[in-house]
Amino acid sequence: MSLSERAAGNSHRRRRTGRATGRIIIVIGAIFALSAGHGLFTTHRPATAAVSARPQPSTPSGFTAAAAAAVANLHRRAAVAYTTTHLWQAASALGATIDFMQASGSRAYLSDLSSTYLAHQITGHFTDYYYDDEGWWVLTWIKAYELTGNPAYLGQAKSIFAAMTRGWTRTCGGGIRWGRHRPYKNAITNEEFLRDAILLHELTPGDTAYATWAIREWNWFSASGMLTSSHLVIDGLAQCQPNLSSPTWTYNQGMLIGALVSLAGMTGQTSLLTTAGQVAHAVMDSPALSPRGILREPCNPLSCGRDAPMFKGIFMENLKLLYDRVGGAGYQAYLRRNAIAVWARDRSGNTFGVSWNGPFESPSITAQASALDVLTTQIDPGPPAP
Repeated sequence: MSLSERAAGNSHRRRRTGRATGRIIIVIGAIFALSAGHGLFTTHRPATAAVSARPQPSTPSGFTAAAAAAVANLHRRAAVAYTTTHLWQAASALGATIDFMQASGSRAYLSDLSSTYLAHQITGHFTDYYYDDEGWWVLTWIKAYELTGNPAYLGQAKSIFAAMTRGWTRTCGGGIRWGRHRPYKNAITNEEFLRDAILLHELTPGDTAYATWAIREWNWFSASGMLTSSHLVIDGLAQCQPNLSSPTWTYNQGMLIGALVSLAGMTGQTSLLTTAGQVAHAVMDSPALSPRGILREPCNPLSCGRDAPMFKGIFMENLKLLYDRVGGAGYQAYLRRNAIAVWARDRSGNTFGVSWNGPFESPSITAQASALDVLTTQIDPGPPAP
């Protein structure tokens, strides 16, 4: 049975100069003001304090407390960004906050959701010139809806997704382009589109349209060559061919894992879980991506740019989705090992840096959100309410 039949019954891009310039033009006022006061998305700030001597968490309650400390610091430093920019980092940081609330039962940061939603309703919308940014906001508003049940958040996700579909072109046989003026077909934009479509299908009774988009995307992506024979995802295509020299950023691996877990649920095709597991093990077993069992990016931590510090947390969030679906002591141990490492070796007070295996350096909001992601994977939600 084909995927279509089953469904009927889840780049980095080292930001190019052109994109950075265009983005600065769009949000220069907000970014300048915020970075001056809050260190918004900055990376190369030297450490000023040693890691504190508090004991590392080793129990679910300990990790809950650690994640609570991380999210409180993230809120303090990043909340203003949610209402003033369309940047994907803001969407992902807000998504990490939602994940913490979902896992812990806390509702301390619901105001971040409502203020962000209302602020962007006043200015117009959450769409911008880059489809990958839109994909992150779709996912964040889906998470917000699942947490709160507020239909306005689901409506916002659907509206952004509709705008994102306009990025599908015939170039390279299909797929979503990186931006409105950027024909580059990359992995992350299309992985986001895949997962967003599946999640919206699940939340829309009687849906066929989102399911059709999901199948169309997976058929194209799986044939694109971006998922290589090594089971690692490269950044994107060059002249419609897989650019095998492009980096294997960890969030590309993670987002595909999450999308495949969701697609397996939608279609009933368990072979997709096998593929997701192959990607997970390719990362976990890689000396380059997991030296000594601790996740890192394929770049020098001090020269990865503003985006990469957030990638590791995205991988961990999605690895947890796979673990929740299929189990596996190896996944559980890997998640725990990295959560312990980030707390023990990459922390000053409640601030986290870019290198989970240490030393603590280059703290940023993206690094903070990434640390929150991995700490949240270790929160035990406890027994269901009666």
